[in-house]
Amino acid sequence: MSIIGATTGELLSRLERGELTSVELTTAYLDRIAQQDDRVSAFLTVNTAEALQQAADVDRRRQAKQPVGLLAGIPVAIKDVLCTKGLKTTCASRMLANFIPPYDAHVITQLRNADAVLIGKTNMDEFAMGSTTETSAFKITRNPWDLDRTPGGSSGGSAAAVAAGMSPLALGTDTGGSIRQPAGFCSVVGMKPTYGRVSRFGMVAYGSSLDQIGPFANDVNGAALLAQVIAGHDGRDSTSVNAPVPAYSQTVNQPLAGLRVGIAKEHFVEGLNPEVEQTLRTALQVYKSLGAEIKEVSLPHTSYGVAVYYLIAPSEASSNLARYDGVHYGHRAEQFSNMIDMYATSRGEGFGSEVKRRIMLGTYALSAGYYDAYYLKALKVRRLIRQDYDKAFEQIDVLASPASPNPPSKVGEYSANPLAMYLEDIYTIGANLAGLPGISVPAGFTEAGLPVGLQLLAAPFEEEKLLRAARMYELATKWQGQRAAL
Repeated sequence: MSIIGATTGELLSRLERGELTSVELTTAYLDRIAQQDDRVSAFLTVNTAEALQQAADVDRRRQAKQPVGLLAGIPVAIKDVLCTKGLKTTCASRMLANFIPPYDAHVITQLRNADAVLIGKTNMDEFAMGSTTETSAFKITRNPWDLDRTPGGSSGGSAAAVAAGMSPLALGTDTGGSIRQPAGFCSVVGMKPTYGRVSRFGMVAYGSSLDQIGPFANDVNGAALLAQVIAGHDGRDSTSVNAPVPAYSQTVNQPLAGLRVGIAKEHFVEGLNPEVEQTLRTALQVYKSLGAEIKEVSLPHTSYGVAVYYLIAPSEASSNLARYDGVHYGHRAEQFSNMIDMYATSRGEGFGSEVKRRIMLGTYALSAGYYDAYYLKALKVRRLIRQDYDKAFEQIDVLASPASPNPPSKVGEYSANPLAMYLEDIYTIGANLAGLPGISVPAGFTEAGLPVGLQLLAAPFEEEKLLRAARMYELATKWQGQRAAL
């Protein structure tokens, strides 16, 4: 069995049986990165020396019959928005081009405790603002299934790394669909946990009431295992929920009896690609054949979701990114005439156009005279959107939809039309506004061979049910085993 493309469970079994060492495994993925990443551009930093050192330490302890963690010896790629002690964390921005954090994010500590191998930091949209991984200040990541197309965003580097066989697992962040949409575009599994399930300590903030860290994997089992490792309470994050974390990896293969799968009538609207719609309807038939009940539900405030999100998220970004002023850390302009000019010039040089656009939009929405009309009203509609989901989940267990209304876009397609890019988030932003868990699983391909993802959402803190429902679909279809042929 090939190492590249094997699932996390298969790799762990081989490591535990002694058929493979972690150094051999890590070397195979490092070689794959060296061979393929010039074409895909998934990584910003490859952590070669430390990764091999971590792998050797796991091998030594495993051979000595000492206890090892849940992910012992498994490489994990890290979105470059998560702080890694001693390893550059840039957020794909010139503003933080040379920033080396003095501490680890909570999820990085959890990975180290689980004996994972941190193989490198992945490319992303600058400060996680974008849906194509084209707003990165350093490079454009390509979709491994079609190098002329984007992998989605903002966690496109992590999704592409898994899809291209450069890492079996990866971490991303999801503010409005930034895990689920690239997972769908790259035909991998990507999950956004419930808001508060995973600590955001050490994640460079974009929208603090929306951001959540989650796993990428090439099957649902791998996603369940990585989610189990990173979830849990952390006192350093005031929004982290102190609740027990189920052993997702132990229950994920248990089918759900009496599963109720919902579809929202508001999701079948103008703008939904016919092939994507047909893929969703085919997926629903798969669930029906497994004994699930398909129920139509209503989410009446769906049409307001994009407007609400693009008021709340930029408003929070305006506040969060105010710290980058050229004083304490980050980029400082070399030439300026006074302090105010230093602020303006440093920020003008350090931020890209999409980040500037969102900061200005958020600053405007928060300004005197407009706060009530825009930001406050958006918060009220956000509550209505959450109530829509609460009512729906009284009738169903999971809600099915496409991960995106269209297949992956061509590189450059949205460069002159950011609004069209924003509208691609229509199926994913609801989960962030309502704080719900969601997952995207591979669901097929268009006639042109472009991946389509099936999104499932569940009620808050129902990740266990969500993963089991996703695994049921995965086992009943052929899509999980297919890999991009670079």
